[in-house]
Amino acid sequence: MEKKSNSAEKILLNYYQKERKRQKSTLNLIASENYPSKKVLFYGGSLLMNKYAEGYPGSRYYQGCQYIDKIEELTIDLAKKLFKFEYANVQPHSGSQANQAVYLALLKPGDKILSLNLLAGGHLTHGAKVNFSGTFYQVHYYNLNPFTQKLDYEEISKIAQEVKPKLIVTGYSAYSLKIDFAKFRQIADRISAYLLADIAHTAGLVAADLFPNPINYADVITFTTHKTLRGPRGAVILAKKELGAKIDKAVFPGNQGGPNPAIIAAKAQCFLEALQPEFREYQKKVLKNAKAMADYFQKKGVKVISGGTETHLLLIDTKNSYNLTGKEAAEKLEKIGVICNKNMLPYDSEKPWITSGIRLGSPALTTRGLGEKEFKEIAQIIHNILQNPSDPKLKKASKSKVEILVKKFFQSQKH
Repeated sequence: MEKKSNSAEKILLNYYQKERKRQKSTLNLIASENYPSKKVLFYGGSLLMNKYAEGYPGSRYYQGCQYIDKIEELTIDLAKKLFKFEYANVQPHSGSQANQAVYLALLKPGDKILSLNLLAGGHLTHGAKVNFSGTFYQVHYYNLNPFTQKLDYEEISKIAQEVKPKLIVTGYSAYSLKIDFAKFRQIADRISAYLLADIAHTAGLVAADLFPNPINYADVITFTTHKTLRGPRGAVILAKKELGAKIDKAVFPGNQGGPNPAIIAAKAQCFLEALQPEFREYQKKVLKNAKAMADYFQKKGVKVISGGTETHLLLIDTKNSYNLTGKEAAEKLEKIGVICNKNMLPYDSEKPWITSGIRLGSPALTTRGLGEKEFKEIAQIIHNILQNPSDPKLKKASKSKVEILVKKFFQSQKH
């Protein structure tokens, strides 16, 4: 039995080491991934995970939470300071659970939600049929304008007045332009609806004052801490003070059991880092690097959805630009060491597991130190490979270029 246990331990360690090697030997363009600091990693994997802490500071179901209370209170204060909001719940384990808690707090099963169609850049938890949100609530959609591929606020207002949802969702997982939260507030006010801003992807940009901030307009804001914020995997809910009690109850005991104190502490560290001047400079580079890629592709005649990017990500129509599905394009890029994800496009005719495009993001490689010059080079590598996917010489040369970039920017980094 002991031999088998030792063998399994070696296998597990081997898989970990292979994943570590994969991360250190590839160029990561997945928009929802990033590399947290050593301090964030320290707290996220610390002895704090040993403690059960059901409940909230000052009102726990377990003894021995006096220091966990202080950590959570500090994290809440930092979240409120960073985003200038009056209430925060830092316990949600994920963005999906944060959204679920908001729905549980503000809606009843069968109530109407109005959100962006998943194909146009929405999220599973915004009402997809395969998700809990599409199972328990009556979901209606707005879409991007079919010609401009941008949000059409007049059309959204028209749909809202016809549908009269109890909740309108804005904030997306694959929309590359800025959002006019003031217009969404006006639309919500006309029909007395709640407004939820899901800024999971743009939270770091919002914190750095480089993206429109929904704080003066949304009733509730949800965001994850592991994307542009460069923190641990987890989420936070911000809300108007009068909704705080409902949100707290929906998170615990409504939606979760015990929180993870280790991750809460890692969130605090993440917020501390985001409050530093260096963080804003990092986010400026994130925007510049994404734009460098978008500009390169557009100059080459590649179809970039919505006409470019004002955020950390961009979508490319690979089907029309390269005669490749998103799945085919992402797989071919992975073979040369460039990691991205296939993505549905507005009005996509392909299945969700095939798609007509790919999504590219700049946060992770910007953390690694790459700049506009390198992002243009990566865009060139991507363009050449997708144009000539069957050319073995090009594949070898492209892989070599990726290895050079990896060696230059990743070699000295410990994690």
